Amino acid sequence: MANKSYISQIFIEEKGLPVPTPEIQHERNLAIYDILQENQFSLTEKLGNHEPHGPYSITLSLKNSLLHWLIEDQTSNLKYELHLSLTPLRAIIKDYFEICNSYFNAVKRLPPSQIETIDMGRRGIHLEGGKALIERLGGKASTDVPTAKRLFTLVCALHFK
Repeated sequence: MANKSYISQIFIEEKGLPVPTPEIQHERNLAIYDILQENQFSLTEKLGNHEPHGPYSITLSLKNSLLHWLIEDQTSNLKYELHLSLTPLRAIIKDYFEICNSYFNAVKRLPPSQIETIDMGRRGIHLEGGKALIERLGGKASTDVPTAKRLFTLVCALHFK
């Protein structure tokens, strides 16, 4: 049997969100593209016959300060909703935005060696965010680190002001 533990479609519910800047839209599009090229994702809760099975279609949104995941089965009408508190991620998201701003500003005016240093910090925070997301999904869904990092990018894209 072929592996069906992956995301085949991913969407961001934009209702109520500000219009993204070109940089944010680019980050969203790149993260979605990368996720769809290669990812690992599965639900871990045992819901009996009511559990969607992969490949999955996922819609991410913010509802009442919670990260809302609508996970759907592509071959049936089965749906599963996750609601995750973002409180444990807020500091990482803030740090990620700050270092991304530093990176974008550095690209315009600093030499490559200094840009590399900032980029290494950005990648470190990105990894921390992906691992924190895996922890938040614990017991509900399972994913690998590269997929979690890309999902973290999308979570950040929901938070830009």
